[in-house]
Amino acid sequence: MPCLRRGGGAGGGGAAAAPAAPRAPMEEFGSAPKANLPVNLDGPNLDVILDIPVSISMEVGNADITIRNLLQLNQGSVIELDRLAGEPLDVLVNGTLIAHGEVVVVNEKFGIRLTDVISPTERIKKLR
Repeated sequence: MPCLRRGGGAGGGGAAAAPAAPRAPMEEFGSAPKANLPVNLDGPNLDVILDIPVSISMEVGNADITIRNLLQLNQGSVIELDRLAGEPLDVLVNGTLIAHGEVVVVNEKFGIRLTDVISPTERIKKLR
């Protein structure tokens, strides 16, 4: 399996490169889990990616306007969106629709109650 290295390539000038640190082999999805990790018999070990941050956003609606109208916006302007009042919001993770929901208030902060979660199969279909 090929490895990726950090740092310069073929370099050629001056100081000698520091010796490379020993590399641990990368675990492939579907390979047998290491002895010190919990065993998950349901599929690949996803522990490697569980702490990767993602951006989650809620979308109320959209509007297309001309640059002329955009430049005329000021405090108090109203922009008509493409959704009706009361329609569910879109929940997006890194720009990909994963669910629909409704706005709720929790401890004086806004939140969202998921009303419909898009199945992983449907999400994959939309990526293609």
